[in-house]
Amino acid sequence: MEDEIINRVSNSQLVTFDLEELYTPGERVLFDVKSLLFQELILREKDFRDFIKTHNWSQYQDKFVAITCSADAIVPTWAYMLLASSLQPYAAIVIFGSLQDLEARLFEQALNKVDWQKFDKAKVVVKGCSKVEVPVLAYVEAVNRLRPVAQSIMYGEPCSTVPVFKKKSP
Repeated sequence: MEDEIINRVSNSQLVTFDLEELYTPGERVLFDVKSLLFQELILREKDFRDFIKTHNWSQYQDKFVAITCSADAIVPTWAYMLLASSLQPYAAIVIFGSLQDLEARLFEQALNKVDWQKFDKAKVVVKGCSKVEVPVLAYVEAVNRLRPVAQSIMYGEPCSTVPVFKKKSP
């Protein structure tokens, strides 16, 4: 009689937490102030305010926008505030920073909506591979939120995990 092959992974009590499922779909846009600067050095208030008045802000409808300045220039804070104010009625979100900062913010918002109590005393595998790029911040934040409730936390796939945390027995 041959030994029967048993799938121990599917029979285990592991709970997979897939951060990819928290990805917020939608177009990401980087709004670079550099193109609005005189000689890529100086922000002229009159020219900037004219741009604000005449720019087609509706093109950012429902998009995720990160405002930045890639030039080595001093841009007054009010300029970023004015841009945010002009984008806000259209964009789904407006942040100051890079596209990576924007992605991190979107994952933070999604993590804030997770019911972490559903992982109470669970053996959790935080899935490692995904089709979308998940920022490291999301993995770190997931551990911060799982550690108080989970029995153990692992990283990877259920068939091949790296231990991250295990509660000590009382």
